[in-house]
Amino acid sequence: MNPDHIVHVVDDDDAVRQALCALLASVGINARAYASATQFLEAASPDMAGCIVLDIRMPGMSGLELQQVLNSRSILLPVIIVTGHGDVSMAVRAMKAGAADFLLKPFNEQELLDRIQKSLETFAATQLENRARQEAAQRFVGLTTREREVLARVMAGQHNKAIAFDLGISEKTVDVHRFNIMRKTGSRTLPELIQLRLLADQTTES
Repeated sequence: MNPDHIVHVVDDDDAVRQALCALLASVGINARAYASATQFLEAASPDMAGCIVLDIRMPGMSGLELQQVLNSRSILLPVIIVTGHGDVSMAVRAMKAGAADFLLKPFNEQELLDRIQKSLETFAATQLENRARQEAAQRFVGLTTREREVLARVMAGQHNKAIAFDLGISEKTVDVHRFNIMRKTGSRTLPELIQLRLLADQTTES
């Protein structure tokens, strides 16, 4: 378990918060408790790591409203909604808005722990994917404008002759640009370069 990954328990019921934090501590999972959505927002930041166990029906700001605010602030921790039977429709709306899971009260402790473990693993995997995309994008930062023009045509499947014609340069010059692109990005083969570019492009899309 990554010690930097914290389960943020957001529930207005003191007994529930204490019980959940004690349960998590018993299996070595770090937890922090918040008595309201507003209190959690005061501490929330995009660099938070872990997941959120969130009561959907609370005084003031509801769990669903909190989730909408978190999405608008790009705080994308996995959210496990905890709800009563009467609030299933709200839980479904939360899932559609991006919540990872929901549990009906009263819930089985082991089932909750399993859902939390799954959410923490999902968050860790997402972090690795984001880091890979950022590192891929960084490899293209040093390309010149002309090298980017050549790369765009390579990605479109054009051969050197067509690239040279489009850009009004010689095929030998295209070769030089392609060599420089491969060197600067650390790509050993064309398929590796293409995969790297596609991965980097996911950064701008997200």
